[in-house]
Amino acid sequence: MRISFECFDTLSRKRIDLPVTSFFFLTQKMSFNPMKWKTRSILHSVLGAVLLYILFVYKKKHQVMFEGIINKSDPKLVWEFVADFSNMKKLNPTIEDFNVLDEGGNYDHWKYSVRYTEHLSHLPMIRNVAHGYYAVKPDNHGYVISSRHLTCFFLDFGCLESISQFRFEVHGTEDTRCIETVQYECPIAFSPLCHREVMYQREEILKRLKSEFAVNNRREN
Repeated sequence: MRISFECFDTLSRKRIDLPVTSFFFLTQKMSFNPMKWKTRSILHSVLGAVLLYILFVYKKKHQVMFEGIINKSDPKLVWEFVADFSNMKKLNPTIEDFNVLDEGGNYDHWKYSVRYTEHLSHLPMIRNVAHGYYAVKPDNHGYVISSRHLTCFFLDFGCLESISQFRFEVHGTEDTRCIETVQYECPIAFSPLCHREVMYQREEILKRLKSEFAVNNRREN
């Protein structure tokens, strides 16, 4: 059965019999609004750009704290061992190489800067170059290492900042309590990866630090 619509031609003053498909096409074409379509496209593009910025560019700050006990150790000796960056290759297995750029001060307030290369613990093919700025000094409650790190991926792009305070204090009569507070930034899309990396490095440092002083204690005995 053929369904059609009658239209009136104003020039010839004749009725025109149009199939329903042709009528539908004409009405759709007449209702199409280019300005509305353009506005909608721009809106979608802006929303997409904002979403990409929030997920991949905006750097959200996170903070974590780690604590561990080094048995039968002097806080001063533990502090001195960690403050020497050459020992960090023993403590942090992700560090591949380093170069001390500058150093100065005295025992009460020692400062130095270092450039080091490291890889991601769970994705070792991904490497980054970092600059660390250290301040090493005793205070009224123990010994402190404060540091600021700028870690850059893809040359100087995608740089992330982290701040650390590593404190060493007396625990009981013969132990050392190590407390590290780390504040780091990371794009939201990569937050699980960043958290995993920070956790891995801190856990390895404390584990290897305990092992190092356990070996020293056995040697002394």
